[in-house]
Amino acid sequence: MTENGQNGYYDADVCALDDFASLVQQDADVRDVPHADAILKNIPVYDMNALATTLGTRDSRRRLMAEWARVLHIGAGVFALRSAYADTSAIDAATAIFERIISQEKEHAGGGADHFATAGSNDRIWNSLQKLCEADPEVFLRYHANPAIDAACEAWLGPNYQMTAQVNVVHPGGAAQQAHRDYHLGFQTAEVSAEYPAHVHDLSPLMTLQGGIAHAETPLESGPTKLLPFSQLYKPGYAAWRRADFRAFFEEHHVQLPLHKGDALFFNPALFHAAGANSSVDIHRMVNLLQVSSAFGRAMETIDRVKMSKLAFAPLKKLVSTAQLGGAALDAAIAATAEGYSFPTNLDSDPPTGGLAPQSQAALLKEAVLGDWSEANFRAALTVQDDRKQA
Repeated sequence: MTENGQNGYYDADVCALDDFASLVQQDADVRDVPHADAILKNIPVYDMNALATTLGTRDSRRRLMAEWARVLHIGAGVFALRSAYADTSAIDAATAIFERIISQEKEHAGGGADHFATAGSNDRIWNSLQKLCEADPEVFLRYHANPAIDAACEAWLGPNYQMTAQVNVVHPGGAAQQAHRDYHLGFQTAEVSAEYPAHVHDLSPLMTLQGGIAHAETPLESGPTKLLPFSQLYKPGYAAWRRADFRAFFEEHHVQLPLHKGDALFFNPALFHAAGANSSVDIHRMVNLLQVSSAFGRAMETIDRVKMSKLAFAPLKKLVSTAQLGGAALDAAIAATAEGYSFPTNLDSDPPTGGLAPQSQAALLKEAVLGDWSEANFRAALTVQDDRKQA
Protein backbone atom coordinates (compact mmCIF):
# COMPACT_ATOMS: atom_id res chain seq x y z
CA MET A 1 0.00 0.00 0.00
CA THR A 2 1.51 3.29 -1.07
CA GLU A 3 1.20 6.38 1.08
CA ASN A 4 -1.51 7.81 -1.19
CA GLY A 5 -3.27 4.54 -1.90
CA GLN A 6 -3.38 2.52 -5.09
CA ASN A 7 -3.30 5.12 -7.88
CA GLY A 8 -4.69 7.70 -5.47
CA TYR A 9 -7.48 5.44 -4.15
CA TYR A 10 -7.74 2.83 -1.42
CA ASP A 11 -8.67 -0.74 -2.29
CA ALA A 12 -9.76 -3.21 0.40
CA ASP A 13 -8.09 -6.08 -1.46
CA VAL A 14 -4.60 -4.63 -1.00
CA CYS A 15 -4.92 -3.52 2.63
CA ALA A 16 -2.19 -5.21 4.68
CA LEU A 17 -3.02 -6.55 8.13
CA ASP A 18 0.69 -6.64 9.05
CA ASP A 19 0.95 -2.89 8.43
CA PHE A 20 -2.14 -2.33 10.56
CA ALA A 21 -0.80 -4.52 13.36
CA SER A 22 2.52 -2.69 13.45
CA LEU A 23 0.71 0.58 14.09
CA VAL A 24 -1.66 -0.58 16.82
CA GLN A 25 0.83 -2.72 18.72
CA GLN A 26 2.61 0.24 20.26
CA ASP A 27 2.38 1.78 23.69
CA ALA A 28 1.24 5.25 24.66
CA ASP A 29 4.06 7.28 26.18
CA VAL A 30 3.33 9.19 29.38
CA ARG A 31 5.74 11.91 28.22
CA ASP A 32 3.32 12.75 25.39
CA VAL A 33 0.40 13.35 27.75
CA PRO A 34 1.74 15.43 30.67
CA HIS A 35 -1.75 16.50 31.76
CA ALA A 36 -3.05 12.93 32.01
CA ASP A 37 -3.65 11.40 35.41
CA ALA A 38 -2.95 7.89 34.09
CA ILE A 39 -2.69 5.76 30.97
CA LEU A 40 -4.98 2.75 31.20
CA LYS A 41 -4.88 0.13 28.45
CA ASN A 42 -3.12 2.67 26.21
CA ILE A 43 -5.89 5.24 26.82
CA PRO A 44 -4.86 8.56 28.45
CA VAL A 45 -7.22 9.36 31.32
CA TYR A 46 -7.67 12.93 32.56
CA ASP A 47 -8.97 13.92 36.00
CA MET A 48 -11.19 16.90 35.22
CA ASN A 49 -11.59 17.79 38.89
CA ALA A 50 -7.83 18.39 39.02
CA LEU A 51 -7.83 20.17 35.65
CA ALA A 52 -10.72 22.55 36.33
CA THR A 53 -8.38 25.51 36.88
CA THR A 54 -6.43 24.58 33.72
CA LEU A 55 -9.58 25.15 31.69
CA GLY A 56 -10.04 28.52 33.36
CA THR A 57 -7.34 30.48 31.53
CA ARG A 58 -6.78 30.85 27.79
CA ASP A 59 -3.14 29.75 27.63
CA SER A 60 -3.40 26.73 29.91
CA ARG A 61 -6.66 25.67 28.21
CA ARG A 62 -4.97 25.83 24.83
CA ARG A 63 -2.05 23.71 26.03
CA LEU A 64 -4.47 21.06 27.24
CA MET A 65 -6.50 21.18 24.03
CA ALA A 66 -3.32 20.89 21.95
CA GLU A 67 -2.43 17.77 23.92
CA TRP A 68 -5.87 16.28 23.30
CA ALA A 69 -5.60 17.05 19.58
CA ARG A 70 -2.23 15.26 19.39
CA VAL A 71 -3.71 12.23 21.14
CA LEU A 72 -6.59 12.11 18.66
CA HIS A 73 -4.41 12.74 15.61
CA ILE A 74 -1.10 10.92 16.06
CA GLY A 75 -1.44 9.31 19.49
CA ALA A 76 -3.77 6.65 20.85
CA GLY A 77 -6.74 8.23 19.09
CA VAL A 78 -8.86 8.16 22.25
CA PHE A 79 -8.91 9.73 25.71
CA ALA A 80 -11.18 9.61 28.74
CA LEU A 81 -12.31 12.43 31.01
CA ARG A 82 -12.94 11.34 34.58
CA SER A 83 -15.60 13.45 36.29
CA ALA A 84 -16.34 15.50 33.19
CA TYR A 85 -19.46 16.26 35.22
CA ALA A 86 -18.33 17.00 38.77
CA ASP A 87 -21.99 17.52 39.63
CA THR A 88 -24.06 14.71 38.11
CA SER A 89 -27.48 16.18 38.98
CA ALA A 90 -27.91 17.35 35.37
CA ILE A 91 -27.04 13.82 34.21
CA ASP A 92 -29.74 12.37 36.46
CA ALA A 93 -32.32 14.90 35.30
CA ALA A 94 -31.51 14.22 31.65
CA THR A 95 -31.61 10.45 32.23
CA ALA A 96 -35.15 10.68 33.58
CA ILE A 97 -36.20 12.67 30.50
CA PHE A 98 -34.47 10.25 28.11
CA GLU A 99 -36.20 7.28 29.75
CA ARG A 100 -39.54 9.01 29.28
CA ILE A 101 -38.75 9.76 25.63
CA ILE A 102 -37.76 6.14 25.00
CA SER A 103 -41.03 4.93 26.50
CA GLN A 104 -43.06 7.37 24.43
CA GLU A 105 -41.26 6.57 21.19
CA LYS A 106 -41.62 2.83 21.74
CA GLU A 107 -45.32 3.34 22.25
CA HIS A 108 -45.66 5.20 18.97
CA ALA A 109 -43.09 3.63 16.68
CA GLY A 110 -41.51 0.60 18.30
CA GLY A 111 -38.10 2.20 18.91
CA GLY A 112 -35.30 3.29 16.60
CA ALA A 113 -32.91 1.25 14.50
CA ASP A 114 -29.16 1.28 14.96
CA HIS A 115 -26.39 1.56 12.37
CA PHE A 116 -24.13 -1.27 13.50
CA ALA A 117 -26.21 -3.41 15.90
CA THR A 118 -29.23 -5.67 15.61
CA ALA A 119 -32.50 -3.79 16.06
CA GLY A 120 -34.16 -4.66 19.35
CA SER A 121 -30.99 -5.22 21.35
CA ASN A 122 -30.95 -1.60 22.38
CA ASP A 123 -32.99 1.57 22.63
CA ARG A 124 -31.98 4.55 20.56
CA ILE A 125 -33.02 8.20 20.71
CA TRP A 126 -32.11 9.98 17.52
CA ASN A 127 -31.46 13.70 17.97
CA SER A 128 -31.40 13.55 21.75
CA LEU A 129 -29.94 17.06 21.64
CA GLN A 130 -33.08 18.76 20.33
CA LYS A 131 -35.47 16.41 22.13
CA LEU A 132 -33.90 17.20 25.50
CA CYS A 133 -34.16 20.92 24.77
CA GLU A 134 -37.81 20.58 23.79
CA ALA A 135 -38.63 18.49 26.86
CA ASP A 136 -36.93 20.75 29.40
CA PRO A 137 -34.83 23.72 28.22
CA GLU A 138 -33.38 24.32 31.68
CA VAL A 139 -32.15 20.73 32.07
CA PHE A 140 -30.78 20.93 28.53
CA LEU A 141 -28.78 24.06 29.38
CA ARG A 142 -27.45 22.64 32.65
CA TYR A 143 -26.47 19.43 30.86
CA HIS A 144 -24.59 21.12 28.01
CA ALA A 145 -23.03 23.94 30.05
CA ASN A 146 -19.92 21.83 30.44
CA PRO A 147 -16.47 23.41 29.92
CA ALA A 148 -14.68 20.05 29.68
CA ILE A 149 -16.95 18.77 26.91
CA ASP A 150 -16.70 22.10 25.11
CA ALA A 151 -12.89 22.09 25.28
CA ALA A 152 -12.68 18.52 23.96
CA CYS A 153 -14.86 19.42 20.96
CA GLU A 154 -12.94 22.61 20.25
CA ALA A 155 -9.59 20.82 20.59
CA TRP A 156 -10.33 18.71 17.53
CA LEU A 157 -12.74 20.84 15.51
CA GLY A 158 -12.02 24.42 16.50
CA PRO A 159 -14.72 26.91 17.49
CA ASN A 160 -18.27 27.03 16.13
CA TYR A 161 -18.55 23.25 16.00
CA GLN A 162 -21.97 21.68 15.40
CA MET A 163 -23.22 19.44 18.21
CA THR A 164 -25.56 16.50 17.66
CA ALA A 165 -26.27 13.62 20.03
CA GLN A 166 -27.99 10.24 20.11
CA VAL A 167 -28.80 8.27 23.26
CA ASN A 168 -28.02 4.54 23.14
CA VAL A 169 -29.23 2.11 25.79
CA VAL A 170 -27.94 -1.46 25.62
CA HIS A 171 -29.96 -3.85 27.77
CA PRO A 172 -28.70 -6.98 29.57
CA GLY A 173 -28.01 -9.59 26.92
CA GLY A 174 -27.57 -6.97 24.20
CA ALA A 175 -25.09 -8.12 21.57
CA ALA A 176 -21.94 -6.25 20.64
CA GLN A 177 -21.63 -4.16 17.51
CA GLN A 178 -19.24 -5.13 14.75
CA ALA A 179 -15.97 -3.26 14.54
CA HIS A 180 -16.23 -0.19 12.35
CA ARG A 181 -15.09 3.33 11.65
CA ASP A 182 -17.58 6.16 11.86
CA TYR A 183 -19.10 9.18 10.15
CA HIS A 184 -18.53 10.38 7.44
CA LEU A 185 -16.91 7.65 5.34
CA GLY A 186 -17.79 4.94 7.86
CA PHE A 187 -21.47 5.49 7.05
CA GLN A 188 -20.97 4.80 3.35
CA THR A 189 -21.13 1.45 1.64
CA ALA A 190 -17.82 -0.13 0.69
CA GLU A 191 -18.52 0.72 -2.95
CA VAL A 192 -19.25 4.38 -2.28
CA SER A 193 -16.31 4.73 0.09
CA ALA A 194 -13.97 3.36 -2.57
CA GLU A 195 -15.03 6.14 -4.96
CA TYR A 196 -13.51 8.81 -2.70
CA PRO A 197 -9.80 9.52 -3.32
CA ALA A 198 -7.23 8.71 -0.66
CA HIS A 199 -6.78 12.30 0.48
CA VAL A 200 -10.51 12.48 1.30
CA HIS A 201 -10.08 9.40 3.49
CA ASP A 202 -7.45 11.43 5.33
CA LEU A 203 -9.81 14.41 5.59
CA SER A 204 -12.94 12.61 6.80
CA PRO A 205 -11.82 12.06 10.43
CA LEU A 206 -10.79 15.70 10.75
CA MET A 207 -14.37 16.79 10.12
CA THR A 208 -16.05 15.05 13.07
CA LEU A 209 -15.44 13.97 16.66
CA GLN A 210 -16.99 11.01 18.46
CA GLY A 211 -17.84 11.27 22.14
CA GLY A 212 -19.90 9.59 24.79
CA ILE A 213 -21.22 10.65 28.19
CA ALA A 214 -21.86 7.87 30.70
CA HIS A 215 -25.27 8.24 32.35
CA ALA A 216 -24.69 5.49 34.91
CA GLU A 217 -21.96 3.26 36.23
CA THR A 218 -20.58 1.33 33.24
CA PRO A 219 -18.47 -1.63 34.41
CA LEU A 220 -16.86 -4.02 31.95
CA GLU A 221 -19.69 -6.55 32.15
CA SER A 222 -22.13 -3.89 30.90
CA GLY A 223 -20.19 -3.66 27.63
CA PRO A 224 -18.48 -0.26 27.35
CA THR A 225 -17.16 0.66 23.92
CA LYS A 226 -14.52 -1.67 22.51
CA LEU A 227 -11.57 0.39 21.28
CA LEU A 228 -8.36 -0.30 19.38
CA PRO A 229 -5.90 2.49 20.27
CA PHE A 230 -3.74 3.81 17.41
CA SER A 231 -5.96 2.17 14.75
CA GLN A 232 -6.88 5.61 13.36
CA LEU A 233 -3.29 5.84 12.09
CA TYR A 234 -3.93 3.22 9.40
CA LYS A 235 -4.82 5.43 6.45
CA PRO A 236 -6.72 2.84 4.34
CA GLY A 237 -8.84 1.87 7.35
CA TYR A 238 -12.12 2.97 5.77
CA ALA A 239 -11.44 0.40 3.05
CA ALA A 240 -10.25 -2.27 5.49
CA TRP A 241 -12.70 -2.28 8.39
CA ARG A 242 -15.22 -4.64 6.77
CA ARG A 243 -12.59 -7.30 6.07
CA ALA A 244 -12.91 -10.43 8.21
CA ASP A 245 -9.20 -10.54 9.08
CA PHE A 246 -9.19 -6.93 10.33
CA ARG A 247 -12.32 -7.53 12.38
CA ALA A 248 -10.86 -10.71 13.85
CA PHE A 249 -7.70 -8.79 14.79
CA PHE A 250 -9.86 -6.14 16.43
CA GLU A 251 -11.72 -8.72 18.50
CA GLU A 252 -8.44 -10.21 19.68
CA HIS A 253 -6.69 -6.94 20.57
CA HIS A 254 -9.36 -4.38 21.53
CA VAL A 255 -9.57 -2.85 24.99
CA GLN A 256 -12.47 -1.58 27.09
CA LEU A 257 -12.47 1.07 29.79
CA PRO A 258 -15.07 1.05 32.59
CA LEU A 259 -16.71 4.42 33.12
CA HIS A 260 -18.41 6.10 36.05
CA LYS A 261 -21.50 8.25 35.82
CA GLY A 262 -20.42 11.66 34.56
CA ASP A 263 -17.30 10.40 32.79
CA ALA A 264 -16.83 11.11 29.09
CA LEU A 265 -14.88 9.41 26.33
CA PHE A 266 -13.72 11.02 23.08
CA PHE A 267 -12.13 9.37 20.07
CA ASN A 268 -11.13 9.97 16.49
CA PRO A 269 -13.94 8.66 14.22
CA ALA A 270 -11.32 6.69 12.27
CA LEU A 271 -10.53 4.62 15.37
CA PHE A 272 -11.73 1.03 15.03
CA HIS A 273 -14.43 0.67 17.68
CA ALA A 274 -17.68 -1.09 18.55
CA ALA A 275 -20.18 -1.11 21.39
CA GLY A 276 -19.53 -4.06 23.67
CA ALA A 277 -21.90 -6.88 24.62
CA ASN A 278 -23.87 -6.34 27.81
CA SER A 279 -23.34 -9.56 29.76
CA SER A 280 -24.75 -8.16 33.00
CA VAL A 281 -28.06 -9.27 34.44
CA ASP A 282 -29.40 -5.92 35.57
CA ILE A 283 -27.41 -3.02 34.04
CA HIS A 284 -29.15 -1.03 31.32
CA ARG A 285 -26.15 0.79 29.91
CA MET A 286 -27.07 4.34 28.87
CA VAL A 287 -24.59 6.54 27.01
CA ASN A 288 -25.37 9.79 25.24
CA LEU A 289 -23.32 9.56 22.05
CA LEU A 290 -21.97 12.87 20.80
CA GLN A 291 -21.49 13.29 17.05
CA VAL A 292 -19.80 16.66 16.68
CA SER A 293 -19.06 18.23 13.31
CA SER A 294 -16.72 20.93 12.03
CA ALA A 295 -18.19 24.32 11.27
CA PHE A 296 -16.55 24.01 7.85
CA GLY A 297 -18.75 21.14 6.70
CA ARG A 298 -21.15 23.53 4.98
CA ALA A 299 -21.58 25.06 1.54
CA MET A 300 -21.17 28.79 0.97
CA GLU A 301 -24.66 29.44 -0.40
CA THR A 302 -28.15 28.26 0.49
CA ILE A 303 -29.53 26.33 -2.49
CA ASP A 304 -33.11 25.09 -2.97
CA ARG A 305 -32.24 21.76 -4.54
CA VAL A 306 -35.77 20.40 -4.18
CA LYS A 307 -37.00 23.20 -6.47
CA MET A 308 -34.07 22.67 -8.87
CA SER A 309 -34.70 18.93 -9.05
CA LYS A 310 -38.38 19.50 -9.85
CA LEU A 311 -37.49 21.98 -12.58
CA ALA A 312 -34.78 19.75 -14.06
CA PHE A 313 -36.75 16.48 -14.19
CA ALA A 314 -38.64 17.00 -17.47
CA PRO A 315 -35.65 18.43 -19.40
CA LEU A 316 -33.47 15.58 -18.12
CA LYS A 317 -36.01 12.99 -19.27
CA LYS A 318 -36.14 14.64 -22.69
CA LEU A 319 -32.36 14.81 -23.07
CA VAL A 320 -31.95 11.18 -21.98
CA SER A 321 -34.79 9.87 -24.17
CA THR A 322 -33.34 11.64 -27.24
CA ALA A 323 -29.85 10.27 -26.50
CA GLN A 324 -28.45 13.75 -25.97
CA LEU A 325 -27.44 12.95 -22.40
CA GLY A 326 -26.29 9.83 -20.65
CA GLY A 327 -23.49 8.12 -18.77
CA ALA A 328 -20.94 10.41 -17.15
CA ALA A 329 -22.57 13.53 -18.59
CA LEU A 330 -25.89 12.63 -16.94
CA ASP A 331 -24.13 12.04 -13.63
CA ALA A 332 -22.44 15.45 -13.88
CA ALA A 333 -25.73 17.20 -14.61
CA ILE A 334 -27.44 15.52 -11.65
CA ALA A 335 -24.49 16.33 -9.35
CA ALA A 336 -24.93 20.04 -10.11
CA THR A 337 -28.69 19.84 -9.55
CA ALA A 338 -29.58 17.55 -6.65
CA GLU A 339 -28.23 16.90 -3.16
CA GLY A 340 -25.91 13.92 -3.49
CA TYR A 341 -25.39 13.29 0.23
CA SER A 342 -27.92 11.64 2.52
CA PHE A 343 -27.07 13.76 5.55
CA PRO A 344 -28.12 15.76 7.49
CA THR A 345 -31.54 14.18 7.89
CA ASN A 346 -34.14 13.37 10.52
CA LEU A 347 -33.22 9.82 11.49
CA ASP A 348 -36.55 9.24 13.22
CA SER A 349 -38.55 9.70 10.02
CA ASP A 350 -35.76 8.96 7.51
CA PRO A 351 -33.84 6.06 9.07
CA PRO A 352 -30.99 4.17 7.35
CA THR A 353 -33.28 1.22 6.58
CA GLY A 354 -31.47 -1.51 4.68
CA GLY A 355 -28.09 0.22 4.87
CA LEU A 356 -26.02 2.85 6.59
CA ALA A 357 -27.61 5.88 4.94
CA PRO A 358 -31.01 6.78 3.44
CA GLN A 359 -31.43 7.31 -0.30
CA SER A 360 -30.06 10.65 -1.45
CA GLN A 361 -31.98 13.22 -3.49
CA ALA A 362 -29.60 12.73 -6.41
CA ALA A 363 -30.15 8.95 -6.36
CA LEU A 364 -33.91 9.47 -6.41
CA LEU A 365 -33.65 11.90 -9.33
CA LYS A 366 -31.50 9.51 -11.35
CA GLU A 367 -33.81 6.58 -10.61
CA ALA A 368 -36.80 8.60 -11.79
CA VAL A 369 -35.09 9.93 -14.92
CA LEU A 370 -33.91 6.50 -16.05
CA GLY A 371 -37.12 4.77 -15.00
CA ASP A 372 -40.66 4.95 -16.31
CA TRP A 373 -41.65 7.79 -13.97
CA SER A 374 -44.06 10.60 -14.73
CA GLU A 375 -43.25 14.11 -13.61
CA ALA A 376 -46.14 13.95 -11.14
CA ASN A 377 -44.81 10.72 -9.62
CA PHE A 378 -41.32 12.16 -9.25
CA ARG A 379 -42.55 15.38 -7.68
CA ALA A 380 -44.67 13.41 -5.22
CA ALA A 381 -41.76 11.11 -4.30
CA LEU A 382 -39.40 14.05 -3.92
CA THR A 383 -41.88 15.81 -1.62
CA VAL A 384 -42.24 12.67 0.50
CA GLN A 385 -38.45 12.31 0.73
CA ASP A 386 -38.00 15.96 1.70
CA ASP A 387 -40.77 15.73 4.28
CA ARG A 388 -39.04 12.71 5.86
CA LYS A 389 -35.85 14.72 6.19
CA GLN A 390 -37.62 17.71 7.72
CA ALA A 391 -40.21 15.95 9.90
